[in-house]
Amino acid sequence: MANQSQETNPPQEHPNPDNIVFPPRSLDPILGTGRPRKTSWPEVVGLAAEEAEKKIKEEMPGARIPVVPLGCFVTMDFNQQRVRLYVDPSGKVAKTPNIG
Repeated sequence: MANQSQETNPPQEHPNPDNIVFPPRSLDPILGTGRPRKTSWPEVVGLAAEEAEKKIKEEMPGARIPVVPLGCFVTMDFNQQRVRLYVDPSGKVAKTPNIG
């Protein structure tokens, strides 16, 4: 009989469900962009809405950033290009902005 070469594939690693964090700290594993992507901006809390918007746009240029008064009703749909800024009556960011 002729020699037949046997191909062996290395074992593939599967993610451990115990190590999965939800919501993810970065959407890179999901989107596969090759670079980490922020999902929240706690550093803008206390800034004026305009300043916060500039800071977020620096890191996420395509973001849609609606300014919403704190306590207002908003839709519950998820939009990965939207970052809502919840502001207090003085116009300062009152809550950590997140993608969604």
